Amino acid sequence: MNDSFYFISDIHLGLESAEKEKFKEKAVVNFFDSVKEKAEEIFIVGDLFDCWIEYRYVVPKGFYRLFAKISELVESGIKINYLAGNHDFWRGNFFKDEFGIEICHNEIIREINGKKFFIHHGDGFAYNDSGYRFIKKILRNKTCQKLYSLLHPDIGIRLAKSTSETSRSHTNEKDYSEKDGMKDFAEKKIREGFDYVIMGHRHIPHVQNINNGYYVNLGDWIDYYTYGVFREQTFELKKFSA
Repeated sequence: MNDSFYFISDIHLGLESAEKEKFKEKAVVNFFDSVKEKAEEIFIVGDLFDCWIEYRYVVPKGFYRLFAKISELVESGIKINYLAGNHDFWRGNFFKDEFGIEICHNEIIREINGKKFFIHHGDGFAYNDSGYRFIKKILRNKTCQKLYSLLHPDIGIRLAKSTSETSRSHTNEKDYSEKDGMKDFAEKKIREGFDYVIMGHRHIPHVQNINNGYYVNLGDWIDYYTYGVFREQTFELKKFSA
């Protein structure tokens, strides 16, 4: 019975060695396969890829098994929501043309089974993310993207991977304390009436009750292989046995 809603983020496909990435891609495919008979919708909450950049006729090579599984899920009637992160925001029409999946570049606001959800990757909410917020405006500027697209794909994708490594290093070095900004942002949204604030980006699985709502960080698929599932009136953060 398809009555569950799944949330997953920060898989970062393409990050590590070929052997590790083959294992990770297989794990993600197996996860999608395991929820196929239960999922009404799946939310990918950013950074499915460690680096993704599209040209008019070129996309990064690989990920064929993943794409085949995504196509299978969509054709079976499962809605997939893709929220861009800070590593995979540069989108053309590949996902829309191939799978009918629209890419959301901001938050997703939904009511599910009577509960209000605010879903965002989480990038830019940390107090010490001011530098990233400035860079984000440049990277997502349409004119800058148009100029960048003039580079040969081999150069452009290699340079994007280098930028991705810098972004990841900057994120990993952050002090995510109780006052990291993401928790305070979640608390603000809960005061506004949201029941669940779902984010990624931090790479640490976490569920915290705040007043009458919950702040959830989905963790990652580098170290934790965690995901969220909401069914009826209950949200759980679980670990997938890869």
